[in-house]
Amino acid sequence: MSGDSGMTIDRALPPGSLRAHVAELLRLATPVMVSRTGFMMLVLVDTLMVGHYGSEDLAHLGLGTALVGPLLLIPLGLLMGTVVLAAAAKEGGKPVEAGLAWRRSLPQALALGLLGTAICALGEPLLRLSGQAPDLAAAGGAVMAIIGPGLPFVLLFITTAFFLEGIRRPGVVAGIMVAGNLLNLGLNWVLVYGHMGLPALGAEGSAWATTLVRAALAVMAVGYVLTMPDRREYGLDLRPRDLLRYPGPWRDGARQRRIGYAAGVGLGVEVVAFATLNLFAGWLGALPLAAFSIVMNLMTVVFMIAVGLGVATAVRVGGAHGRGDTAGVALAGWTGLAVNSVLMAACGVAFGVAPGILSSIYTADPALVAVAAPAVAFAGWILVADGGQGLLANALRGRLETWVPTAIQAVSYLAVMVPLCWALALFLDRGVRGLMEGMLVASLLSVGLLAWRFQLLVRRDQHMF
Repeated sequence: MSGDSGMTIDRALPPGSLRAHVAELLRLATPVMVSRTGFMMLVLVDTLMVGHYGSEDLAHLGLGTALVGPLLLIPLGLLMGTVVLAAAAKEGGKPVEAGLAWRRSLPQALALGLLGTAICALGEPLLRLSGQAPDLAAAGGAVMAIIGPGLPFVLLFITTAFFLEGIRRPGVVAGIMVAGNLLNLGLNWVLVYGHMGLPALGAEGSAWATTLVRAALAVMAVGYVLTMPDRREYGLDLRPRDLLRYPGPWRDGARQRRIGYAAGVGLGVEVVAFATLNLFAGWLGALPLAAFSIVMNLMTVVFMIAVGLGVATAVRVGGAHGRGDTAGVALAGWTGLAVNSVLMAACGVAFGVAPGILSSIYTADPALVAVAAPAVAFAGWILVADGGQGLLANALRGRLETWVPTAIQAVSYLAVMVPLCWALALFLDRGVRGLMEGMLVASLLSVGLLAWRFQLLVRRDQHMF
């Protein structure tokens, strides 16, 4: 279906027209947005249900998941070579190589997940070292200890989803995500609030739901691959004991690992920076931490739009660059930025118009809403810049510019945002508002530098060709 509609667009419209670029961009972006939004809905449900259970538990969940974020997203970037090589092998008529890409990723996913589990077991002392109050460190550490065992499962699911998307079966991933969201909703209802004869566990109940759902996602995804009708075509007619055995010499996966290095570092930089802001919010107290968790959750859900458009823009820019079409590279990149800016601005208006309503979705505590609502309203200004920098980083990677966008994001978010947010929020005593102001400055810096770099490369390519 998607391939046919793409061909229709190309026949009906000149390939260089703005309308064609917008239509193709949205066609490519929509399934990615849907699948990534489904993953974020798991986090959204956790936050909503714990928020209505209690403000303190929401703070505990926010603090516990702050350090788990890097342990999930950095490995996610390192595993991105799976989708790249699986897609290339599929398009090149070499399905066995696509299967090998998936098999190579499985032991890596498991090893990275187990490392994360070990780190999560040290959650309380790590949070104490970060300067958190003893009671917050103990509660956040308990959440981390429960979530930790689910990390190997979620990474196995993610790399399997990458494989399925690479061989053009995103619908399977979407179906599994729907099932996972329904299971997560039910488990949160039982474990957070204490139904069906079980005690109410609050934030810890949500953590247990997260771990159980991640295990279920891995079983469903891997089970599908091992039973799909054409598994022999991909060299995947395997016994379960062969699943985690690395296929062939370690050096054969060098290219696959290299592809993920830049993505892993880029994600790691941003995740570590924002995890640090969560720690700053924790220093401000339980109520500011809960408010900051609400704002970050809302922003992350909206950011999935930019993720989908960014992936699609990278595909469009990469295709034009491969053809030597410098005008197409420019049009694809700037079109992606324009569409993203319009959609992010629309979401920003919603943040500014109804911050109290959006905050009340997460909590019934008037004191928490009073702290969260102004931060939500201010976050509306951040969305356009933050979404734009994410999209332009993908556009540059589509142009085969790998490490420069990573360096720009490192400077903007680690070297500028972290110390600036500390100064504004803590030294100048501006609280959560200071954290948001620092984020806005860093995002504006990042999108400006990335736009300058993209335009510089476009001009350089035009002179070369």
